Parts: sequence; C-alpha cells; structure tokens
Amino acid sequence: MTLAYHRAIGRERHRVANHCSRQRSTSTSDSTRSCSARCRQARCMQALAAEQADTAARRDSVNAELAKQANALAAAARAVRETDAALAAKQKQLDDLQQQRSDLQQQLASQRAAIADLLRATYALGHGSDLRLLLGDEDVAQIARALVYSQYFQRDRVQRVERLMGDLARLQELESAIAAEQQALQATKVQREQQAQQLTRQRAARQKLAVETDAKYKDQTQRLAAMKQNAQSLNQLLDKLQKAIDEAAAPRRGQPPPSRAADIRGKLPWPANGAVNPFGNGVLIKAAAGSEVHAVARGRVIYAGFLRGYGMLLILNHGNGWMSMYGNNESLLHGVGDEVEAGEAIGTASAVTGVNTGVYFELRKSGKPVDPADWLRKHG
Repeated sequence: MTLAYHRAIGRERHRVANHCSRQRSTSTSDSTRSCSARCRQARCMQALAAEQADTAARRDSVNAELAKQANALAAAARAVRETDAALAAKQKQLDDLQQQRSDLQQQLASQRAAIADLLRATYALGHGSDLRLLLGDEDVAQIARALVYSQYFQRDRVQRVERLMGDLARLQELESAIAAEQQALQATKVQREQQAQQLTRQRAARQKLAVETDAKYKDQTQRLAAMKQNAQSLNQLLDKLQKAIDEAAAPRRGQPPPSRAADIRGKLPWPANGAVNPFGNGVLIKAAAGSEVHAVARGRVIYAGFLRGYGMLLILNHGNGWMSMYGNNESLLHGVGDEVEAGEAIGTASAVTGVNTGVYFELRKSGKPVDPADWLRKHG
C-alpha cells in the first residue's frame, strides 16, 4: 500500500508539472506560432516537391528522362539569363566609367586654359619676374602692390597645377579601369556565346525527346489516356498542397477571420504575351521562347518543379482558396517559399513546337478550376 501510494503521488506530481510547463510555454509559443507555421508550411511544400519528383521518376523511365532533360534545359536557360544580367551590369559600369572620363577630360581642358590665362596675366604683370620690380624706379607702394599680386598669382598657379596633376592621375586610373572592364565584358560575352550554344543543344534535345515520347502513343485514345493521367497527377498534387496550406492556416484562438478579397474579376493581367487556345482546365499561351512569364497576382510559391504533362511547373498560393498554375516553362525564376508580386517574372517560356504547346495557365478556387477568361483582362 505504501509503495503504491508513493507511486500515485509521483505520477500526480509529474502530471501537474507537465501541465504547468505547458501553461508557461503557451504565451511564448503564441508569439512564434505564426512564424513556425510558415516555416512548417515551406518545409512541407519542399517535401511534397521532392516526393512528387520521386514519384515521377518511379512512374516510368520516360518520365524520369523527361524530368532530367527539363531540368537540364532549365539550368541552361537560367545560365543565359544570369549572364545577360551580368552583361547589362558590366556594360552600365563601362558606360559610367567612360562618362566619368569624358567629364574629367572636359574639366582638364578647362583647367589647362585657366592655367594658361594665369601665366599670361603673371607675365603681363611683371614679365614673369619679381626681380624687375625691385630693380625698377617705381615707388614703393606700387612695388608692394605688384609683389602682392605676383604672390597671389603664384599661389593660385600652384593650386591649379596641383589640381591638374590630381585629375591627370584620376584620368589614368579611369583609363585602367575602363581597359579592365572592357576585358571583363569581352570575357562575359564569350561565356554567354558558349551558354547560348548549350541552350540551343538542350532545346534540340528536348524537342527530340518530345517527338520520341509522342511517337510511343499508338493512337489518340492512348494520348487522351495519358492526358487524363497527367491531370490526375496534378489534382493529387494540388490536393496535397491545399491540405498543407489548410493545416498551416488553421484558425487559432483570438485570431480574426480572414479579410474578404477584393473583386478582381476581369482585372488580372495575362501571365504571358501570345495567341491563346483553351486546353484542359486552363489555356495555352503561344509565348515567344525565352520570354518572361509573370505572376497574375501577389502570392507565395508552393511548388516549383517538373510535372509530366505540364513541364516545369510553378504554383502560387494567393490566399482565400485561390491558386494559379504556370506550366511548360523553360526555366523557373523562383523556388518554394518565395513571395512574388503581381507582374513579377516567375519563369521563362518554352519554345512553341506544336498545336498543344505553349505556356499553360490555370486558375483554381477552393480546389476547383475556374475559367481564366472570366478573371483575366480582355485579351487583345
């Protein structure tokens, strides 16, 4: 009895201690819960992307090869884009240096002219010699004034010459910087040309693989079956993403209800430029290869990766149950967890290679597809 009694007391103390510990941690956890929820959501999205890639690789060897090739093409396209940005930055630096050189050369020309004028004035004052003033027969006051003027001109001449020498040294530094920048610019141009060739090869490989994959379908029935399977894969992915979003955004005690979204029907910008054709639950936009694909509204990236039937796919969560999808990208410019603004570039378009190709765009509300034409601006 005594042993049982002490064990019961010990269990009760342990329970009370745990309860008190939970109570003390409640206020601290409330202040960090929002951040922790976002972190958990980002980790969950990344895990889902990795799971999707693993599932795609196991689906069949063709799918794995498509994913591998799509990622290689995306890497090549990103490299060209980043080098183009570096070229633009280097060209701007070179232009700035050349402008500084031009301004300094004008300043030097002005200084040289001013020094020449000063020397002429000094010579006119006393033919360039203070000794002549002392040997002359002018009165003392005139000699004193002349000496003061002469000393003033000499000091001014020394100061101007010192500034001139400093500016000449600065000009020499600018010339060296310009030469170095020109060399760096030329090296970057060579790198860009090599990357462009690699991108061309990757695009050709992608087209060849797409043709080979399409040739495996014996008839239209098989193609439709594959499209249906691709759509099911997308739906399954979206269900998992929505579940993760819902769990992370579950209402907490004392939290106000979400605000009502503004009426944006018919006001959203198009994600890309080009002819539009309906396709599946969305549309295909015949955008130029390499052109930018833009977010139609502010949101957070919840998926960025390859999905068969949709190529390099990026999905944005806009809140209040809204999602937008951007497929068939050549490269993706953002990763899971990134916040993007309306109109911000999120990808670049793949080349149009057939009827059912182009940037794929789809909108969903609470998991259900909605007609993009009702929400996007009238297409001109």
